[in-house]
Amino acid sequence: MTANNARLKIGIVGLGKMGIMHACLLNTLSNVEVRALCDKSRLIRTIAKRSFRGALITDSLERLAGLDLDAIYVLTPIPSHYPIIKEIYAMNLGRNLFVEKTLTASYNQSAELCTLSNAQGGITMVGYMKRFGVTFNQVRQLLEKQVLGKVESFDAYAFSSDFADVPEGSTLSKARGGVIEDLGSHVVDLAGWFFGDLKVTDVKVNSQLSLGSEDDVSFSVAGKEGLVGDFEVSWRKSHYRMPEFGLSIQGTKGVLEVNDDEVKLALNGAEPKRWYRHDMADNVGFLLGGPEYYRENQQFIRSIISGEPPESSFKNTLRVDYLLEQVRQQSR
Repeated sequence: MTANNARLKIGIVGLGKMGIMHACLLNTLSNVEVRALCDKSRLIRTIAKRSFRGALITDSLERLAGLDLDAIYVLTPIPSHYPIIKEIYAMNLGRNLFVEKTLTASYNQSAELCTLSNAQGGITMVGYMKRFGVTFNQVRQLLEKQVLGKVESFDAYAFSSDFADVPEGSTLSKARGGVIEDLGSHVVDLAGWFFGDLKVTDVKVNSQLSLGSEDDVSFSVAGKEGLVGDFEVSWRKSHYRMPEFGLSIQGTKGVLEVNDDEVKLALNGAEPKRWYRHDMADNVGFLLGGPEYYRENQQFIRSIISGEPPESSFKNTLRVDYLLEQVRQQSR
């Protein structure tokens, strides 16, 4: 931006569900202007022209050149993140990048993009929106206060019914990159946010739908000071209309449980305490897709203006890609 009251000019690449949602949320921020939208689908571009009048609607990244964009959102499927981001950097289309999780489909690719982003010097952010959920933030604060004493173990899960009724032999799940990237990465990020670096010790992968697909994954990890943890991830669980994420954390003084809707603290010998999402001031300026998405967009825009990197930058979330790479390697 050239002036303090100028509006940030934003470009969006990928107009699927996440792309449309982020574009609409950004449109509600007074200091943001959605200047360009890019998608390969002619139908999607036609629809976008009706809603984003005055913005450039295109199917080519090259058309973004010369727009002097302050930031670009990459909201395409995970396997496409790496080539798109490399092209954005190669053509100098923008330094500040927001990318939906995971950063790429492999640790090596993500590490390379971290190096490129460091050279560019811009603000980066990966869309781990669960960090902006009020329940998970409450748990982070409780852990920082050491209410559990020494944390000894945890169990984490990420479930959805996205492919619960998909017949065997379908290739639909592969198009989304596998369940540990698409779904499990959120709880992996939360665990890293809560406990620091983790190392995978055991893995079990169930390729239920097709050969090589990742549909049900369970794995164990070890952390600092004897900490151990178990993850269970599946997108074939029935009766999960919406994806659900949660952790149960065991410490020397009790147990702390959290999911998207509530927090429960049960200290040894004391009555359990509960905090419900609807009582935790979970309010935002515009609700679409969940309050977390509005907050993460606010954070990204603030980080660009202040020049202070967000916690979920490319560099800081590389631990997620590294742990997922360990899962893949040990499952072979």
